[in-house]
Amino acid sequence: MKGLKKKRRIQVMALSGVCVVAVLGLLAVLPEESFQFFRAPSEVAADPPRETELFRIGGLVEVGTLVRGTGTQVAFNVTDGGASIPVVYTGILPDLFEEGQGMVGQGRYINGTFEAIEILARHDEEYMPQEVIDALKEQGTYVEPGAEVATN
Repeated sequence: MKGLKKKRRIQVMALSGVCVVAVLGLLAVLPEESFQFFRAPSEVAADPPRETELFRIGGLVEVGTLVRGTGTQVAFNVTDGGASIPVVYTGILPDLFEEGQGMVGQGRYINGTFEAIEILARHDEEYMPQEVIDALKEQGTYVEPGAEVATN
């Protein structure tokens, strides 16, 4: 009886090991963009994705570019300070969506315009995704919330 339990335990451990190796193997062969929450406008401008690729873009809504069309259509530019990508969206925008604020949109990049199927905005007055903060810091345009903007 003890030999049977030991044999069964070894089989379960071996099967578990094979499963762990299989999962790690799958993660190793996935493309790098599978692990990104969104792409910055500079990344999209430098290496435009295929028109069939569904992805997320994130950045700040560029001030002065928000245009509301008929019904629920809106157009605006999203920027990270290095590039600006035009966005079109038909739907109801989140309540906290406004110019100069962080956003993430999901959709496709077609003929130089990001056609969004979903728009996400910050969830409070101070929040901005860490990835957006990092991209803005790289561009040198990040300003801490509540900090005064320096002017000459």
